[in-house]
Formats: sequence, structure tokens, C-alpha cells
Amino acid sequence: MANWLTLSRIILIAPFAAIFFINAPWAMNAALAVFILAAVTDFLDGRIARSRNETSALGAAIDPLADKLLVAASILLLVRNGYIHNADFIAALIILLREILVGGLREALGPTGAVLKVSALAKWKTTAQLIAIALFLASAPGGILPASSSQAASAVLWIAAILTAITGAQYIKDAVRLLRRGGG
Repeated sequence: MANWLTLSRIILIAPFAAIFFINAPWAMNAALAVFILAAVTDFLDGRIARSRNETSALGAAIDPLADKLLVAASILLLVRNGYIHNADFIAALIILLREILVGGLREALGPTGAVLKVSALAKWKTTAQLIAIALFLASAPGGILPASSSQAASAVLWIAAILTAITGAQYIKDAVRLLRRGGG
């Protein structure tokens, strides 16, 4: 069940993106609703897996991937449409580059059998990213919040970027240590 929730997060990216591009008064709120549904699966999948003792290597592998895909797709859409711009683009770039870097580190460690475990701070990082994206969607034209709410979205995005940079540095340190030890 937990892995299905994780997979649903990946699947929901397509309808989210499709709705995002619809030019109708209801579309941004519908895109926000789909995004929130996808984000909630991130909270539920791990909780369900642990409560049912259904944690698995597959779940541990696809959960961070699902997070990265949802966050990256959302940020790219927001940047493309000009909702994330100016200095906030730098925060978005920090987030995207870190996600690519950590994905590469996981790939490099794959043959060694070593795994970069998700840290508690990385979970907070993902939460901040998801909240920032939701706030940008909600404050976009046609969204449920006034446009001035994008200032709050910007602040949360920068918090997410700072957490992203910190956790990225932690993962680099951990990966180097694991690679020097031959993976274990």
C-alpha cells in the first residue's frame, strides 16, 4: 500500500502539469489541489509503511525519487510561467541542482551497496519545499490567496533552499565517507 502511494505521487505529476497549463479561472486551484494530494502522499506513505511494518528497499529508493520529481517538475513549471523569478530563481536553482547532485551520489553509491539514508533535516527540507510550492500556486493568478502572498512563498522557498544546501553538503560528506570505505 505504501509503495502504491509513492507511485501515485509520481503519477499525479502528469495531471498536475496538464491542469497547470489550462487557461481557466478554476485551473490554478485545481492544480493546487492535485499538488496537495501528491504532497500528502509523501507524508502518508512512510507513516503507513512503518505502522504496518512494510518498509522495503523499493520504497526507500522510490520515495526520494518521487519527491525529487514532484518538486523539480513543480519548480520548473513555476519558473517557466514567471511565478518564481528574480532572486527567487537562485533559490529554485539551488534546490534543483542539489536534487540532481544527490541523485548522482545515490547512483555512484549504487554499485557499492551503500545507501544514503534520508536525514530528519532532509524531511524538513522536503516539507519546506512542498509548502513553498503550494504557496506559489495558491498566490498565482486565479489562486486562492492574494498575489501578495507570494512574499510568504518566497520566504519559505529561501528557507527550503538553505535547508537544501545544508542537507546537500551533509550528503556529499556522507557519500565521500562511504565511497572511501568502499561502500560499507
